[in-house]
Amino acid sequence: MTTKEILSYLQNEVSTTDFERYLKQLVYKKSSSNDDIAVFEVHNRFVANYIKTKYKAILQEIFEKFSDTKPSIEIKIAGERRRSKKEIMDEKSMFTTSENTILNQSYTFESFVVGNSNKMAYTASKAVAAKPGVQYNPLFIYGGTGLGKTHLLQAIGNDAIDKNKNVIYVTVEQFMNDFLFSIKNKNMDHFRGKYRKCDLLLIDDIQFLSGKESTQEEFFHTFNELHNNKKQIVLTSDKLPSQIGGLEERLKSRFEHGLKSHIQIPELETKIAIIEKKSELNGIVLTREIIEYIATHLDNSVREIEGVLIDINARGNLLGHEISLEMVKNLLKEKIKDTKENIKLPDIINIVANELNIKPSDLRSSKRTKNVVDGRRTVIYLARELTHNSMPDIAKFLGMKDHSSVSKNISKANELIEKDEDFRLKLEHLKNKIINKEYQN
Repeated sequence: MTTKEILSYLQNEVSTTDFERYLKQLVYKKSSSNDDIAVFEVHNRFVANYIKTKYKAILQEIFEKFSDTKPSIEIKIAGERRRSKKEIMDEKSMFTTSENTILNQSYTFESFVVGNSNKMAYTASKAVAAKPGVQYNPLFIYGGTGLGKTHLLQAIGNDAIDKNKNVIYVTVEQFMNDFLFSIKNKNMDHFRGKYRKCDLLLIDDIQFLSGKESTQEEFFHTFNELHNNKKQIVLTSDKLPSQIGGLEERLKSRFEHGLKSHIQIPELETKIAIIEKKSELNGIVLTREIIEYIATHLDNSVREIEGVLIDINARGNLLGHEISLEMVKNLLKEKIKDTKENIKLPDIINIVANELNIKPSDLRSSKRTKNVVDGRRTVIYLARELTHNSMPDIAKFLGMKDHSSVSKNISKANELIEKDEDFRLKLEHLKNKIINKEYQN
């Protein structure tokens, strides 16, 4: 295989953004590779870490599909000393159990940032790791994209590997590909030996099993075999089992039988802690001001945060740019949507009311209690900031006498922004939630 062939395949399998930003840099070093190890080069270790984390399995699949091998993937930095075969194989053993299960070694419980939004899932995962197959079997972790489900899944796997357990970690897509490949090659004994003899089976994105009848049938029997033998099963999904369309009822019933744990959108404090942790792990030095700006302006995906940090550091290292607030603002411009046309005043009322535990009707009333006054001022400021409504429009919507009251509230809000950091951060947090439509009707 050649670099061109590999990139051509990847271009059709991944997002345009990831391909152009990261994967396009890959160079396949055929002369340094063999059936056991495929060596690639990139020019930046942060790009290398990103590809290792997200696309190592896809690279393996390419070799399995086109050369009938399944090598360990080595991604090195151009110009670095070539490591010995022993060093590479030692690393391979750290990431590999039977059947070449690939885990990201950095996904541990210690590197996971715990907050109110994910504490239950974290605690359940720790309990499963401590006593696999004994309690919470299966463990079903669900939540939106990029919130840390895969991190917890692989943390369980890494902990089990340290205890010399036989771990299989795959996405549902990989499970299906293995299944279909085994049918095609009349090698189902090997497939069943792989998936039914492990101590822990970790499956990512189980929702994609939807509508795959033959694969569901095989997975049903695999699940039963493992469960009956008290082997641990952990599944992740973007939704509850009952909400997965095209999934057999008997599978839904089994998924519901264990513990279901929801990872929610991280609160502002947790997002700040995540950015601090990820920056520290990758050797990126950011000021508190930059960290807060990223936390309040970026969406709530941990994966997106990691991608932005990689971009920031790459610009600093490769282009020699100082990592300043202005540089970060320019970088995030393309990620911060211009949504003024789509945001309506009721959107702002709903999110502020929900956040401050106030009735939406109170914010539009003449009540003068402190929490209502503060909430109304927040609504006014955000309405002026995020919508095209004039001050008279806002006054009319809130039932105020005229636009002069709106103007006074905006002035007061600006004063608080200058001297009250908590108020400023809360405004930015609310702004981000409104932009991303994270309000409750």
